[in-house]
Amino acid sequence: MLAATTPAMRDTRRTRVRALTVVGGAAAAAIAWSIEVPVLGVRLSARFGPMHPQAIVAGQVIGAALVAGLLGWLLLTLLERGTPRARAIWTGTALAVLVLSLGLPAATATTTAAAVALVVLHLVVAAAVIPALAATARRPAADPAR
Repeated sequence: MLAATTPAMRDTRRTRVRALTVVGGAAAAAIAWSIEVPVLGVRLSARFGPMHPQAIVAGQVIGAALVAGLLGWLLLTLLERGTPRARAIWTGTALAVLVLSLGLPAATATTTAAAVALVVLHLVVAAAVIPALAATARRPAADPAR
């Protein structure tokens, strides 16, 4: 016999999956960085404004991926509290943020190889985080009027 899941169990499971998703996105970024920089020899650096070029190290990549994942989780949670269309709105917003974020490597990378590598990092994190967080979105409650 299958045990029924309670809302609290579903929430615990959802939280666990979301946390693993955020960590997984950061791990995916770390793996991509470790292939791009040490293995392929890409000199991953960016220049922000008049500053000298700065090397982008693994810790920065992991930190940025964690922050992006946590912000995505926060936005999804807020949307779930305010609208029954949270999943669709969140997914659209996440994809729009991804598209906008892809402009950053083009504007700041010091070489074409660095720009491509940074774009790949953005896409790797997005591929790990966006579908997984979207899949955890709460389904709207059935409309009792129907």
